[in-house]
This record gives sequence, structure tokens and C-alpha cells, in this order.
Amino acid sequence: MSSEHVERRLAAILAADVAGSCRLIGIDEEGTLAQLKALRKTLFDPKITDHRGRIVKNTGDGALVEFASVVDAVRCADEIQRSVAEQNTDVPQGKRIEFRIGIHVGDIIIEDNDIFGDGVNIAVRLEGIAEPGGVSISDDVHRQVRGKVDLAFQDMGAQALRNIAEPMRVWRIGINCLSTPKVSTYSFPNRAEPLALPDKPSVAVLPFQNMSGDPDQDYFADGMVDEITTALSRFKSLFVIARSSSFTYKGKAVDIKQVGRELGVRYVLQGSVRRAAEKVRITGQLIDALSGAHLWADRFEGDLSDVFALQDEVTVNVVSAIQPKLLQTEKDLAARRPNDLSAYDLCLRAQHLQSWTRDGSAESLRLASRALEIDPRSSFAATLAGECHLRSVRRGWAADPKSDIAEGLRLLRLALSIDGNATLALSLLGNATASFSDDYDTAREMVDRAVALNPNSSRIWEQRGMIYLMAGQPEEAIRSFERGIRLSPFDPLLFSTFAGMGVAFIGLGRFDEAISAAKKAVRQNPLYPFAYRCLASALAHLGREAEVKEAVAGLFELDPDFRISVRVTRGGGSRLQLYIEGLRKAGLPE
Repeated sequence: MSSEHVERRLAAILAADVAGSCRLIGIDEEGTLAQLKALRKTLFDPKITDHRGRIVKNTGDGALVEFASVVDAVRCADEIQRSVAEQNTDVPQGKRIEFRIGIHVGDIIIEDNDIFGDGVNIAVRLEGIAEPGGVSISDDVHRQVRGKVDLAFQDMGAQALRNIAEPMRVWRIGINCLSTPKVSTYSFPNRAEPLALPDKPSVAVLPFQNMSGDPDQDYFADGMVDEITTALSRFKSLFVIARSSSFTYKGKAVDIKQVGRELGVRYVLQGSVRRAAEKVRITGQLIDALSGAHLWADRFEGDLSDVFALQDEVTVNVVSAIQPKLLQTEKDLAARRPNDLSAYDLCLRAQHLQSWTRDGSAESLRLASRALEIDPRSSFAATLAGECHLRSVRRGWAADPKSDIAEGLRLLRLALSIDGNATLALSLLGNATASFSDDYDTAREMVDRAVALNPNSSRIWEQRGMIYLMAGQPEEAIRSFERGIRLSPFDPLLFSTFAGMGVAFIGLGRFDEAISAAKKAVRQNPLYPFAYRCLASALAHLGREAEVKEAVAGLFELDPDFRISVRVTRGGGSRLQLYIEGLRKAGLPE
């Protein structure tokens, strides 16, 4: 070990930078540099001195400052931003010099009058996510200054900071709420009581902050919100506030709980967009408006060479993350409300059950049927009940398969008569049409229409994969399965997708890939017989006898009455010749 002494101390670190400096210099190089020099001399440096700070170094258009007191650092940032804002009052928007400031408190290393370490790195990253004219502070800073400074702090939740291993909770002081005793909020219409929450997950997507320092980039941030709002609106299981209402909050510092009350929503999605050169960074966070808890946060970065492709990519990532999160949160809430017998809560409980066992599926059907009795116009309940009947047939649980098929089809058609755009019901009906009628053309038309109505649903893509698989088009089936996985990579129902993908690989003679997919399905759900059938078929094609026996044993443990003619060649498997051939090689009975 080195015996060299490393000098350390605890300090508050303030990192400051000029927002949009490259753009300003490009417009007027000499004028911008002169204005910046004057600001430093007359305002920035004197404020640092007044609050007992030490400028460690100037970094071109920014500075790194050390304080012995975190309270001094925050007060200094407050005064700098207020003073700069006052000087900018008569300056045109596009020519204003505005600072972004980040503050952290932590251990630093001192060497040659310079400072290093994680404390410095975090302060710089906090500065990077601050809005022009604003201050971002770490949770450590907030804990130490809370109650000691007369400022309003807004919780930004967990933020992923570049090159920092774990997300950090961040607070901000915006220019509109600096030195005010309470959070500055939009003046909302007066209502005696908040709006009642809808009977399904409700969400508002607020305008994303343009943090690029260039008002001309508002279009990109607004377009991002439009895309996400539209994508979420396609899910019939969600209640999504229209853009026209959400955008009344644009440019305002908001209280999330008040937004929830005013718009009548349980969840709020916030975000920001920062453009630098030809790169763009987009952050998003999903907040429970009742409790203020942060449910999800993430950051996306990309190249601006194709703006619309980037918007599509971010939309897919955001929607695929928050839609399942919303539904899972709602299911968890329903499980904690044992006395709530509303149709919607019964549906949530039915959906929450493990429906891949006979008892679980029977209980799910009972709850969905009860929900339909309470609300005969519930498309959600009709879809769940119809799916349970058809699953019972596919799994061999039905005492009278013809009756269950007829009832399943009736319920799915009922769901569509209630809501013509009930996309999951439409895709399930397409699957049943392929499975029990061998009418593949009609089935494909149905599922393709469902995908067109909602291209963001992983379940609909999974149903499309199954239909195209049964129709003898394994390449298109794999494309659909891959799309479903991309949309929801942690979906608890992925075992069905992996099993379907495995059969598609068998159809293409790609047996090793089929085995890999089938094993993923088994690991995720050891109670799913289809996964063992796929695994047995693929292994048999490769002559791996010992493993075939193990897979067959797993299948018979779950489905002791399995017969190829009952489960496969009937029920949409007539075109899966290599798959059926593998089942026969595995020794499974006809």
C-alpha cells in the first residue's frame, strides 16, 4: 500500500455553468464573452466571497466552488440566480445569460489546490440536470438545509446521473420559487372538492421541461409529450388526461398532489428534455399524486440525426415501463382493499390471480363473472371471463369443451360490442378463431387491426405471434414475439411468449434456439405445460434422449392426460408439422 497521505475534508460543492453558452457564443462571440466577464466580476465572484466560498477553478463558462457550510452554498446559489434573473428582465429571451447550478455535500480530495472525488462529480452532474436559472441539490444537501433557509424545494425524485452508479434523489429550486416561503404553483381554478378518481388507473402527462436553454427547442419537448400521451391513450385499461388539459401547466412550477386533485388523476408523469449539440437527453419520472411517492424514473439519450425516430424510441421505452407499473400498482392496491366489491376491483383481483393453475383459473372466472353481474357493460370483465373459458379448453380442464368455446367466444364478442376498440378482446378473439376454426385469414385480420389500434401492447403482439405461428408463418411470428418482449421485457406473462417463440424456432429448424426459449419459459413459470411440450419437441429433434425424458416427465406431471390429437392437431396446430413431429419423436401419445 502507498504511504502517501491523501488530504480529505467534508465540504459543500457548488458547480455552475452557463446554459446554452455555445449557442450564445455562436450568435455573438465577443458580446457574450464580455457580458459573462462582467457578470463574474460584478455579481458571481462577489456573491461567492460574501458567503465565504472559495472558487477552486473557473471552467470556461462555469465554475467549481467549495464552501465549508452547506447553508452558505445554498444561500449563495439563491442570491446568484435571483440577481441574474433581475438583470435579465430587459434582455431578449434568446440573448440572456442564465446559470445552471448543482450543489452536493460530501467528502472531497484536495490536491494542488484543486478538489476531486465523488462529491465533486455529483455536484457537476446535478448542475447538468438543473434548469436554466435554477438550482438542483442532492438529498444530502436538502436534509441539512431544510428549515434553515427560507426557500421552497421541489422533489424531483430519483434521478439517474451520468457516471454515478445508483440513482439519487434530487431536489430543485426553480427561478420562480427562489426565496419564497412556499412552493410557487400555477393558479388553478377554485373547486370546492377534488375531482373523483376514475375506476381505472388514471394518468396525466405534464409538459416536459425544455432544459436546452433554447426556446426554439420547445417543439421537441412538446412533441415528446404528445407521442407519449397518444401511446398511453391506446390502452383501454388506462384513463389518460387529454393534452389540452395537461398543457395548461406548461411553464409553471407545480405541486404534483394539487395537479392530481385538479385533474382527477392518481398518477402524474413528469419529464425534461435537454439538447446539446446533436445529442439529446430525456428524463422521465412517474409519481403517485396521492402520496407523492416516486414509482419509476429513467433517463434516455440519443442522437438527433433523426428526431422522429428518437421520439418513437423514447415513447416505447416510457410506455413499456409505466403501463405495467400502473397496472401492477393498481392490482396491489386492490389486494389491500378486501371489502371493495366494485366491478373494477373484482377484475383487478381476477387478473392478479395465478390463472395458470386449474383452481386459479376457476377463481379468476368466478371473480370476473361476478364483476360482469355488477356491471354488465364492463368490457374488462367480459374479456377476462372469455379468456378464462378458452384457457380451460386449451388446458384440458373443460368438462364440455364445445360449451366453453361457445361461451368464451360470446364473452369476447360482448366485450367488443361494449367497446369496439377493446384491443385485447379483439386479439384474443383472433386467437380463438385460429385455434378453434382454422380460419387464419379472419384471425390475422383481427389481430392486425388490434395492433394498428394499439401498437404499444406487449400482450397484443404476443397474441399476434401465436396467430401467425398457427397460420404457418414462423418468421412473422418471431417478429411479433420479439416486439412484445421489447415492449415489456419484465412482463410476468413472458413465459407464454418464450414458449410460442420456441415453437416458431422449431418450425424454422432452429432447434438450439427453440430449446433456449423453452427453458426461459420453464424458468419463469414451471407450471406452464406448453413450455415443456416445446422443450420436448426441440430436444427430440436433436436426439437428446435423457433431456427429452425429463421434459416429458415435467409435462405429464402437469398434464397427465395429454394427447397430441387433443391439444395440438385440434386447436390450431395443424400447420406446425415440425413441432408435431418432434412431439412424436419424444414418445408422446397420439
